Amino acid sequence: MNQSGVYLLNFASTLYLVGLIWTVQAVHYKLFDRVGTDAFVRYETDHNQLITPIVGPVMLVELATSVLLVFGYAPAWMPRWVAIGGLVAVGMIWASTIFLQVPCHNRLLSGFDLATYQRLVNTNWIRTLLWSARGAVLLYMLWQAMSKPFDSNL
Repeated sequence: MNQSGVYLLNFASTLYLVGLIWTVQAVHYKLFDRVGTDAFVRYETDHNQLITPIVGPVMLVELATSVLLVFGYAPAWMPRWVAIGGLVAVGMIWASTIFLQVPCHNRLLSGFDLATYQRLVNTNWIRTLLWSARGAVLLYMLWQAMSKPFDSNL
């Protein structure tokens, strides 16, 4: 895959995840406290099983292409700081997922707990803001590249 292909795959995976995280943050997680105690464990279990194949593979693509952008696959028009900053942001998103959101979901598998639910919603803003910033920067980079005269390296 060429440099532009790596960038576009990174861009597409990030934008997909931006849309997904905003849906989860603004809609899905807001409904967790409305499920009811009797159905919550099943709801949380189903959530975990159904969301993983929707988010997991795309997060892996984003991570892999972010690494590639740092290590030689960034288009010439992309500043190195964008690639490095993007990989740092992806690392922070993964760390937040592993150390903050996953433990909350694991606790909620035992039943609804208001404090855990609030921690999940509040800490998920970390991922929401980081993915949004990544998406904005990558969109700006693409806009900058497209604003220049045609270059066969694009």
